[in-house]
Amino acid sequence: MKIAIGNDHVAVEMKQQITQYLQEKGIEVVNYGTDSSERCDYPVYGEAVANAVAKGEADCGILICGTGVGISLSANKVKGIRAVVCSEPYSARLSKQHNNTNILAFGARVIGIELAKMIVDEWLNAEFEGERHQRRVDMIAAIEEKQK
Repeated sequence: MKIAIGNDHVAVEMKQQITQYLQEKGIEVVNYGTDSSERCDYPVYGEAVANAVAKGEADCGILICGTGVGISLSANKVKGIRAVVCSEPYSARLSKQHNNTNILAFGARVIGIELAKMIVDEWLNAEFEGERHQRRVDMIAAIEEKQK
């Protein structure tokens, strides 16, 4: 598995910790984020990770900013991306099972590293259930197509 990871200046430390955590599990991680604590613009990194996932350069993505909101909004502007912001594991699991999310986002100012790891684990271990959920994911994609 290959995961694209991106972050802004607020989330450098958490990105590094999550990267190490994933690598210890044998997961390849590609860094699309900043490694600098100088102020930067999160949409740049949200788009970069989303493009990598949409193009198949990564299997999925993880985004981290202060809250996870802004960076996920940026990612969701890329066609085919279903990014979700989660601050607890239950929503992370269900977002994959029911919505087939392909990017997980969270906030370095909202949750701590141990909770972040639990959220990542629930999301990565969940599988899309398909069936009735596929119809709804298709409906979301149809909305996206109408916006052209």
